[in-house]
Amino acid sequence: MSFAVWLTGFPGSGKSSLAKELVGRLHARGVDAAVLESDVLRTQITPFARYDEAERSMFYEILADLGATIAERGRPVIFDATANRRAYRDRGRSRIAHFAEVYVSTPLEVCMSRDPKGLYRAAREGKASTLPGVQATYEPPLAPELVISGSRITPEEAVDEIVALLERRGWLQK
Repeated sequence: MSFAVWLTGFPGSGKSSLAKELVGRLHARGVDAAVLESDVLRTQITPFARYDEAERSMFYEILADLGATIAERGRPVIFDATANRRAYRDRGRSRIAHFAEVYVSTPLEVCMSRDPKGLYRAAREGKASTLPGVQATYEPPLAPELVISGSRITPEEAVDEIVALLERRGWLQK
């Protein structure tokens, strides 16, 4: 069965760590899930990214449609993407029958202290002007299927919760 899990949260919240752990766990169970990493795909879709609203809207429309196409062909999809507007994530939800939005809820201060890609430092230095949570709005999900603490539990524990959700829904065999 195909399904999609959209991991959303501030940059640095732990989405990529969870995506890697989740895809590894799924592979161990014989499930070949595709991971759509916005950081990787953005360089291919918008190589000279401006990060303005129009470009973000176009990018997330393509990302959601790509995920839907993969899911329609029977392969599970893991979205590793901030998608700072609800509308971006809602497009995936509207296109994919078995869709779970997982909010990686990590305090902004924790994300700023992690800063794995130097995004928050760049924002402080004036080199980035549209970072979600700092200069751009991040709209948290209103009714996610799951909320994960990105600062209080380990990635392994978080993935345990995601796998349990997939099993409860009947999307993943126990």
